[in-house]
Amino acid sequence: MQPQTGIIGSAVAAGCGLFAATMNFFTDMFLTPPLKATLRSLEEAELKTLKGETQIVTARSLWERSGAVIMCACVASDGGGDSVLMLQEAAALSSLKPQLDELGVPLYAVVKEDVGTEVQNFQPYFKGEVFLDEKRRFYGPRERKMGLLAFLRVGVWMNGLRAFKNGFMGNVLGEGFVLGGVFVIGRGQQGILLEHREIEFGDKVNTEDVIRAARRI
Repeated sequence: MQPQTGIIGSAVAAGCGLFAATMNFFTDMFLTPPLKATLRSLEEAELKTLKGETQIVTARSLWERSGAVIMCACVASDGGGDSVLMLQEAAALSSLKPQLDELGVPLYAVVKEDVGTEVQNFQPYFKGEVFLDEKRRFYGPRERKMGLLAFLRVGVWMNGLRAFKNGFMGNVLGEGFVLGGVFVIGRGQQGILLEHREIEFGDKVNTEDVIRAARRI
């Protein structure tokens, strides 16, 4: 009986894997491939502070002296609450804060809009200053959206399930369908040391890669 159960379990796992691969292949055909960002395209971006009196800062000032780790967050704009996947990534990056502090590398986030309480809901999970990137320079040079295709990707739902299990509450597809990412940028003109672009919602950056890149600054 046990061998038969094992065979059935293996068959089910293989079938699920084939289904997931097929759906990913199908949806990949409709997704816009990312374009690599350049330091030049990012450094002149005008960012707004979101605490206290609003000020305009150039993005270059964030990393000019010490480098920086910058999360491109996609907070929810549809009234449905912040995405559990985005909150989970914010918390994962924030867990690196002690190591980044030792290296003297600050942690920042940019958001594409500031509507309602979404940024306030995001900030408890993120241990760095948050800026508004109204022109969405950090989401380009080609802004990418997943749209309704996200419903067809098994990975998105699995990522959401893991987030719920880890205690993150919210919705899975509440990011307005825009894909975000993470940058590690070196001091001065050292350049972009790590560029992670989400393939799908919940496609988190490898935190070991972040620390490895930060140590190169």
